[in-house]
Amino acid sequence: MTIRKLVKMAATVAVFGASTLLAQSGTIVATGTFHGAAHSTSGRATVYSDNTLRLTHFKTSNGPNLHVLLIAATDAQDNDDFIKKGIERIDLGPLKGNEGDQNYTIPAGTDLDKYRAVSIFCERFSVNFGAAPLDK
Repeated sequence: MTIRKLVKMAATVAVFGASTLLAQSGTIVATGTFHGAAHSTSGRATVYSDNTLRLTHFKTSNGPNLHVLLIAATDAQDNDDFIKKGIERIDLGPLKGNEGDQNYTIPAGTDLDKYRAVSIFCERFSVNFGAAPLDK
């Protein structure tokens, strides 16, 4: 193996290793386990002090227009329609994938005493695929 290939491989390992460390930097602020009945949903949601929400060992059904939401509730029933009920929510963006670890940025200043659960919500059909109540 040439020195050039070794340097390139080491750089790749360093980049991937650094991104993993960054994803889990800071202290844990809150964490919870997903549950679901509308669609089987599992894994863990963890909020870090650097305003990162990290989903680990995450798995849910595939669906159209799925979003990751922080909701102003302690939990969510699997059929909750947040639009009809007027529950306050913060949309962290489209779900990046229906399986695997992934990170989302929580807006600075978000009150985690108010937004106490994470929901995987189908905007198109107003269906809550699953939720994770966050415990501090």
